[in-house]
Amino acid sequence: CHFRSTSSSWRPWAQASRPDRDLVLGGVTADMTGAVGSWHPRLVLRRQAATVPSGYGPTTVGASLNTPTVVHQPTGDAGPPPRPQPRTSRGVAFTAVAALLALSACSKSDLSAPSATSSNAPSTSALAPTTSLIVPTTTRSLPAGPSADLSSELSGGNGVIMGESTKPDLASLGYVEHEFLATGTATSYKVDGALTGDGRWVFAPDASAPYRTRVLVRAPANAAKFSGSVIVEWLNVSGGVDADPEWTSLQEEIVRAGDVWVGVLAQRIGVEGGPVLTKLPDTYPGADLQGKGLKAIDPARYGTLQHPGDGYASDIFTQAARAIRAGGGLSGLHAQRVIAGGESQSAFALVSYYNGVQPLTKVFDGFFIHSRGAVGLPFASAGANAGIANAINGTPTIFRTDQDAPVMDIQTETDVAGFLNSYAAREPDSDRFRLWEVAGTAHADAHLIGATAKYIDCGLPINDGPMHIVAKAAWHALKSWLRSGTPPPTAPRLDVGPGPPLQVVRDADGIATGGIRTPPVDVPSEVLSGAAGPKPSPICILSGSAAPLSAQRLAQRYSSPADYQDRYRAAADSAITAGFVLPEDRDALLAGADASRISR
Repeated sequence: CHFRSTSSSWRPWAQASRPDRDLVLGGVTADMTGAVGSWHPRLVLRRQAATVPSGYGPTTVGASLNTPTVVHQPTGDAGPPPRPQPRTSRGVAFTAVAALLALSACSKSDLSAPSATSSNAPSTSALAPTTSLIVPTTTRSLPAGPSADLSSELSGGNGVIMGESTKPDLASLGYVEHEFLATGTATSYKVDGALTGDGRWVFAPDASAPYRTRVLVRAPANAAKFSGSVIVEWLNVSGGVDADPEWTSLQEEIVRAGDVWVGVLAQRIGVEGGPVLTKLPDTYPGADLQGKGLKAIDPARYGTLQHPGDGYASDIFTQAARAIRAGGGLSGLHAQRVIAGGESQSAFALVSYYNGVQPLTKVFDGFFIHSRGAVGLPFASAGANAGIANAINGTPTIFRTDQDAPVMDIQTETDVAGFLNSYAAREPDSDRFRLWEVAGTAHADAHLIGATAKYIDCGLPINDGPMHIVAKAAWHALKSWLRSGTPPPTAPRLDVGPGPPLQVVRDADGIATGGIRTPPVDVPSEVLSGAAGPKPSPICILSGSAAPLSAQRLAQRYSSPADYQDRYRAAADSAITAGFVLPEDRDALLAGADASRISR
């Protein structure tokens, strides 16, 4: 990968290439134009009853599924070329801001979390079925609805603007990028009843308004390399400029699998601008662009964009996905799996989308949720921006349990306790839901922030753990779930002590216990934590910390550098065997080992 933390022992996390393991579904009809390589589909009809346990934290819910399902199982494969290394550029440095929530509007003392011993404490029991009733879109009809018009590409001005500290060299990756003008008439929604904690929300169409936004597509240059999987990312606008944290986290797996990435600017502030409650220091690259919106940043390219307000954001997202599903923006490629993805504020938005909009549209086959809080993103009135600060104190909400589309939810240590408090929305694993909580990781770590981490002073180096490596395994597992019906492995949850305030349980060194384990936390040379350093500014609260272990403690833990390296390799193999790291990323984990301070 391509970041360097402020720690003296930075982790390069070098990426290993692998043959593609994502299969392509060409459909169940005689139209096989989307097929790649040599394969033969077969249809399997399954009926399986799955009872979802009750006791979902703040609200008790129960559901039963007993539906016939057609599972589409291809038996071939295609392999894209190994992944070249990206180049570093001087692109707009807004990846750090993408992780920012509007924290200045609230404080830790304003936020409450359920006691781990209270009646509202979520259950950590899990269902682990061997098969899952996943219905591919090629086997089911979707509700009719309008699609975005993606017939025109954006051009001119200063080129594509994206909040990423390192601009990918897509040509060297064998990928191409196209930026489309997305136009249409979007619908807002009104809520029928309460937004209850069980997620069983009822939405109805309300007003309508025209929109003009942008959709960015990154796809394999060689159509034969396309896997059939598309991730549609709800671009993150927490910093006042849209950013692509899912691409940043998943890029290596997307490229080596041959997936398509689509970024949708769904929220108003990215187009029109608006107030940003958490401002970056003026010395931070790109700080002068915060809150301006694309129209003001580059009017020659984006001046004609128009956004009616975040009350329409969900339908804009839906219409973009419908267009992609119909082949819009894909230059002749045919999507077989269309998956919604979002991180941080965008994950909040997808909680609301899954619970209220997906039951109406059913446009997505699956959901990749990354660093959600306990609640969903609130809806905004016409012409207004959604208020993430107002969401923090909302009703904790699980993902509803009566939908077909599976949810893969990955959470950092930072997300679970503290002000984000995703603990309050924990729910058991089921045949439609997986939750992975990763020890020693942070909401906005060095990988997401990239080279601009040097501008952040938190009193300690920020967290530089391998959350992105676990995220790639989660992304691969979700695609496999959709293809074969085999769910991702269940994961232990982080240990959380009784509150208030709610706290992640830590060992004597300060390392979180429980959760998904990786070598840097089980064979540490430093303490990777989701907790902030001694200077807890808003960005530092999200960025965690990396504190070197003392020489004395290292000597107590390891008899020699060889002992450390042997144990580190064993921990990497354990994570791979458990399914939380891909075998192709083993070298990436091993490159993070640091025996330089261990006595011989």
